[in-house]
Amino acid sequence: MNNENTDRRTFLRTAGAVGAFTILKPRLVRGSAANSAVRVGLLGCGNRGSAHVNTIAQHTEGRMVALADLYQDQIDRLRARFDKMAASKGYPAIAKTFVGPQSSHELFESKDVDAVVIATPPYFHPEHLAGAVAGGKHVYLEKPVAVDPAGAKRVNEIGKQIEGKLNLDVGFQIRSAPPFVELVKRIHAGALGEIAAGQAHYNATAPKFRDFPGASPQVVRLRNWVHDRVLSGDIIVEQNIHVIDICNWILQAPPLNAVGRGSRKGREQNGGDVYSHFDIIYEYPGGVQVSFDSVQFGKGKFDVSERFFGTKGLSMSPYSGPLGIEGDNAWMWAGSEKQQGGEFSASGSFSDNLTEADSEKQKGFIQAISSGKYHNQAAHGVESALSAMLGRRAAYTGKEVTWAEILHSNEHWDAGIDVNKLG
Repeated sequence: MNNENTDRRTFLRTAGAVGAFTILKPRLVRGSAANSAVRVGLLGCGNRGSAHVNTIAQHTEGRMVALADLYQDQIDRLRARFDKMAASKGYPAIAKTFVGPQSSHELFESKDVDAVVIATPPYFHPEHLAGAVAGGKHVYLEKPVAVDPAGAKRVNEIGKQIEGKLNLDVGFQIRSAPPFVELVKRIHAGALGEIAAGQAHYNATAPKFRDFPGASPQVVRLRNWVHDRVLSGDIIVEQNIHVIDICNWILQAPPLNAVGRGSRKGREQNGGDVYSHFDIIYEYPGGVQVSFDSVQFGKGKFDVSERFFGTKGLSMSPYSGPLGIEGDNAWMWAGSEKQQGGEFSASGSFSDNLTEADSEKQKGFIQAISSGKYHNQAAHGVESALSAMLGRRAAYTGKEVTWAEILHSNEHWDAGIDVNKLG
């Protein structure tokens, strides 16, 4: 494991090309006061996309100008909500919409759009990212960057090709939430001493499986993509990845190996084929073991948190509730100890410790474009996605899986869906 421990990130920096494309020169954000705003288009008008639209409009200098989606009703629903909000606050209404199988291409080729937010089913993220950067667009790519190792490698290669040319943010907004930023800063400064172990969990109810009478099976799958293992990556890659990303952030490395279990028990009759729960033991460098578990079914309350145990104390980082450190370097985020618990938000709009997560993340995205000081979060996004896939494969196989195995895997998942031939 010594070479793997030393070189686990080297691969993400030097992996060979998996495909090439021409990047069109991005249109510069214009300097006049009237036209200086970054013009943003959204691809994928579901709950998470809706949250991005509102956040960009209300908390950044960006201007939402276009919506794109496979389905007209998705666009109509979001446009109606946004335009009502925009009218009340004096913001411009959405100017353009693109609908249908070619909507992504039309958005990426639009000369009236500087940047795009991609909030489509994760299965399509590598393809949509490639299309956006080929069109010269700056990109905010929702997590996960891919659902399989082959897709993750493609995103990694795209990231290397656009270095210094375009801005690429990946949707791990918790890394921008002030309470978490301060906590991790203190941990990295030694507040916990030597970290020995961690515990993390992500417990939520399952989203509703929706009926679409008369629709083809492919359309039903697409419109219920969060229930579909291939389209979503399963719950550990699509949803639980936030917790795994925080563990990587705190420990400053991806895991070396994982063992685990999981199943659909309790969710067999709810539609789709994703798991209801995962139970994983990750081992990180230095012999640090993190026990991770997740649930996405039943009637329990929404509850997400990480705890790390060190020689000088322990840290607590829930989405809602007391966030801080106990021990020799005791500290608490002011006001978090008074929180009474949060609720799950499919849109990503939270209160409590995540109140400013989305707004700070999107401010950073728009400012990076305006300033020309571009982010490139491809490698980070790939690392966290592969870490989640590592746990997923361990649970699926019932065997220990190493970082080297997942890093060098070319596994590709095929959904068998052609959006140009939907019934």
